[in-house]
Amino acid sequence: MKTGLRYILQTINYSIFMLIVWYFSVAPAYTHLDVCQSVVVLAFGHAGQSVSKCRKRTPEELAALPPNMRNPMICPRERSPIEVELLLDDKLLFTEIFNPQGVSGDWGVDVYRRFNVPSGKHNLKMRLKDSVRVKDFNYIYEVDVDLKAAQLLTIDFQPEKGGFSVR
Repeated sequence: MKTGLRYILQTINYSIFMLIVWYFSVAPAYTHLDVCQSVVVLAFGHAGQSVSKCRKRTPEELAALPPNMRNPMICPRERSPIEVELLLDDKLLFTEIFNPQGVSGDWGVDVYRRFNVPSGKHNLKMRLKDSVRVKDFNYIYEVDVDLKAAQLLTIDFQPEKGGFSVR
């Protein structure tokens, strides 16, 4: 009797579990993206420039140091915060200041932001400032894009390749 009851209860439990899985696989309607919308993704990793320039040590400073510490240059480790702005059709879509990571503030930052935007033709402006020693944005890129429905547009930043790139 105990074995038969066990099999019946086990069948009921499995049936309830399968009904729950079935319900959540078909019933809740999930729309990933509205009709006539596209996705713009801003994704990059970047380390800001040094807060101040390297300087050469004087002969007196070098003489005061132990022989194994006599590096002729002093370079600060701290990096500048990174300020990013993204404008879509001259309307501010995103702006943020990212402070450098790390104990000494000497690491870079990783940026990932996703925006759902209407499909169609748009003017996209990207601006980035990565140095406290410059007054305004030192990387500016503007491009006209024609976004199709459900299209994914990625924005990357690589200073060695001139700044922003759009794919």
